Amino acid sequence: MRQLQGMDSSFVALESPNSPMHIGNLLIYNPETAPGGFVRFKDILDFFSKRMQLSKTMRQRLVRVPFDLDYPYWIEDPNFDLEYHLRHVALPKPGDWRQLCIQTARIHARPMDLTRPPWEFTVVEGLDNVRDYPPGCFAFVTKVHHSAIDGMSGIDMMEAIHTLAPNAPPPNAPDEWKPEKVPGPVELLGKSYINALTNPVKQAQVAAQAVPGVASAIKGLVTRQFKLTSDYVPPRTRFNRSISPHRVVEGRSFPLADIKAIRALLPEAKVNDVALAIIGGALYKYLTAKDDLPKSSMTAMAPISVRSSDEKNDMGNQVSAMIAPLGSHIGDPAERLEYVFKRTKNSKALTNAIGARTMTEVSKVNPLLYMALGAQLFNRVSLAHRVAMPFNTVVTNVPGPPVPIYSAGARMESMALSLICLTDGLGLAHVVQSYVDEAYISFTACRDIMPDPEFYSECLQESFDEMLAAAKTVKKPAAKKASPAKPAAKKATARQSRAAKGPAKRKPTTTMRRKTKPN
Repeated sequence: MRQLQGMDSSFVALESPNSPMHIGNLLIYNPETAPGGFVRFKDILDFFSKRMQLSKTMRQRLVRVPFDLDYPYWIEDPNFDLEYHLRHVALPKPGDWRQLCIQTARIHARPMDLTRPPWEFTVVEGLDNVRDYPPGCFAFVTKVHHSAIDGMSGIDMMEAIHTLAPNAPPPNAPDEWKPEKVPGPVELLGKSYINALTNPVKQAQVAAQAVPGVASAIKGLVTRQFKLTSDYVPPRTRFNRSISPHRVVEGRSFPLADIKAIRALLPEAKVNDVALAIIGGALYKYLTAKDDLPKSSMTAMAPISVRSSDEKNDMGNQVSAMIAPLGSHIGDPAERLEYVFKRTKNSKALTNAIGARTMTEVSKVNPLLYMALGAQLFNRVSLAHRVAMPFNTVVTNVPGPPVPIYSAGARMESMALSLICLTDGLGLAHVVQSYVDEAYISFTACRDIMPDPEFYSECLQESFDEMLAAAKTVKKPAAKKASPAKPAAKKATARQSRAAKGPAKRKPTTTMRRKTKPN
């Protein structure tokens, strides 16, 4: 039995019928690499059952303390049933992309049963008219509660149910998993009492650890290493109000090489800056069409992983965050990228001064009771309509596998969509993900707030196209002309002169293409 930490527990506290707090993916597979070129649902069940031991997440369930007086616990579920967590559906004909997005959104909108291990995979067949994919492909719609994983530990879970070759054998080691007894209310309340006595000490330790970060941040402001400006104050937008339980999902894929090529507009910019600028351009186009564009830039919360190498396979969240202005008020692609680069550079400097890890540790000592009561008050009183959010949207960047991977012998063709949780005040969120040579920018939105996801997807495409076209017009710097060769006699004289002086000291030297997915 292991207790959750503060950030993980906050996702449990925020869970509501309108805001199920799980994340996931829409993954598309081609069975041509499987034995016989065909994968049955029972083949997937068998493949998963033989690999359960590779994941800590898949057989653990939550146990909540009565009245939420303390953080919940993870236990090994004594009633684990793999067939409950693996589901099977098929698209009605014609089985096109839009139908797949609608089915994915409906699956993603449904809350999970948190008295069971908090994950579900739905196998979707009937993808016969999803262009760029051959008939016979199938998809996984994955759902995992955010209390169990962040983006990086989610990749570790993906590794457990995938292989690097279509015919890779199951693990050789025996499965030594053992279920645990579900603790009773008295035992849980006893543990919460002990934790309540020790929590002030933990809070004092965290406060002491935070002092150097705060001092560093103050020093950075005084010395102008970074600055606080109104660019980080988010405007009120249509996306920042109470949400419904209904969702829409959509997105686009782009060649990773083209994303990198856009950096010609500003060579010092990172790929993540390019993605932020593309999203900023899409918001500019979408809100301009709605005659609802704010005069100042919209901002995004950008999670930052602080997961160390020895925490690679751990459950839970090891993330901090920074605020990134998106330049949504700027129509010119080059100007927008420069704006985003400068503002994110400033945000990174502030985050580094405070210490991203320090901010994560602070969240681990917040009492869950207050978080739960605050979440319920926020939802029931509709405070999202009255209180400004600290950011307008979320843009999270999750690197995917750089080589093809396989599940039950079927090759993953794409990580077509990444799914993310929403809350009141946050009706639109984005995920940037890569797989092999493709980059995917996908979004999840409240259907009442964004009833036209296809149009916003087109805005993403147009924003990308404009930035790539602008990058192609950038002239490369002309190569320096080689200096004319010196006469042989002068070269010899120079060599004799250097030889007379002795050996010179040497200076140290330093050393996706597929078609873009349509709607």
